[in-house]
Amino acid sequence: MSFDRRRFGAAALTLGAVAALPRAAWAATAGAIDTAGLMPMTDDVKLIDAAERAGRLARAQELMAKAGIAAIVLEPGASLDYFTGVQWWRSERLTAAVIPARGEAIVITPFFEEPSVRQSLGIPASVRVWQEDEDPLALLAGALKDRGAGSGRIGIEETVRFFASDGLAQRLPGARLVSANPIVRGCRMIKTPAEIALMQAANDVTTAAFRWTWPRIREGMTPGEIAAHVNAATTVLGGTPTGALVLLGEASAYPHGSRKPQAVREGEVVLLDCGCSVGGYASDISRSFVLGKAPDAVRRVWDIVAQGQQVARGAARIGAPAGSIDDAVRRFYQAKGFGPGYQLPGLSHRTGHGIGMDGHEPVNLVHGEATPLAPGMCFSNEPGLYLPGQFGVRLEDCFHMTAAGPEWFSVPPTSLDKPFG
Repeated sequence: MSFDRRRFGAAALTLGAVAALPRAAWAATAGAIDTAGLMPMTDDVKLIDAAERAGRLARAQELMAKAGIAAIVLEPGASLDYFTGVQWWRSERLTAAVIPARGEAIVITPFFEEPSVRQSLGIPASVRVWQEDEDPLALLAGALKDRGAGSGRIGIEETVRFFASDGLAQRLPGARLVSANPIVRGCRMIKTPAEIALMQAANDVTTAAFRWTWPRIREGMTPGEIAAHVNAATTVLGGTPTGALVLLGEASAYPHGSRKPQAVREGEVVLLDCGCSVGGYASDISRSFVLGKAPDAVRRVWDIVAQGQQVARGAARIGAPAGSIDDAVRRFYQAKGFGPGYQLPGLSHRTGHGIGMDGHEPVNLVHGEATPLAPGMCFSNEPGLYLPGQFGVRLEDCFHMTAAGPEWFSVPPTSLDKPFG
């Protein structure tokens, strides 16, 4: 996931300027589109609070004790936000956090950034600063020593940059650097009710933005124009737009789009793949439809994809390997004449991905993934079918696992003629 996600790097190439603009520019675009009648939907959402973060730290320390890991190291990104509340960016100037198996967390940051970093700090933690002529990795190593991790096993979060992990290894030759995945994934993969509620709010916003945009789509509109409408509605409704991938006609056959100019044409596929963030948690919904009368070939493929979503949902059972969902969909599609496997025409990408604070998170619904499904796990369900040179159809709705099975965040459509219910 990030609606950093897989496709929004490609979206900048596909959509034109509007869809790839940062949030400030989206907000300006929202003002240029008449959104009269739309009202905020997120004013009463409950954000992640101190008690929730305290529970996360307790869980992380419990997992560290079981794994024999003395501490984990995080850089800015979703995991740092998840555990500490610190919302920061990465640069050549190191900001990092140590979450020890015992004791209080320590945040390392440049001296002149300390006031800003403290503004989002959401847990009790020490903040240690370094000056421009000092070595931040020496400060980080010292923090680990102070928490009893100078010679133990140190978990490195999977997105920490090489210069940081390598520099730390040089400064702590007695330590063993290992993957922090058992800790970070062990916490983040299982969503709490508070997280589920924020994801539900994000999905509700995206669904509402789609429903508002759909009747405003006209022949001749470009991907950028459609994306601007989705993003404008999302902003007014109270979500933070995280990207809008719009694929038209033949471009819908290529999951991440085409550089060729595109415009809405009657009888051709319009594919929307959009999302937003509410309280730091993501939505991800795709819809495919046709302006005007749908060709029989499109209607047949659309109906098969709709069934594919239900096959995936039916295979999502507590304890089942995540990859078994992907396998079930591919068996169904092969029986319909697509594939086999990842071959085209057919489903050329995984059936789904994990989702939460990032638009894409571990683990994926992909062949060979053995992780068993557990309550609190969240996934996209997007078994699209793609016919190169013709068109593609993708329907995507996310679900979360409960003890009784999967529950939708957004309800899949049942008809090509009513793609938004």
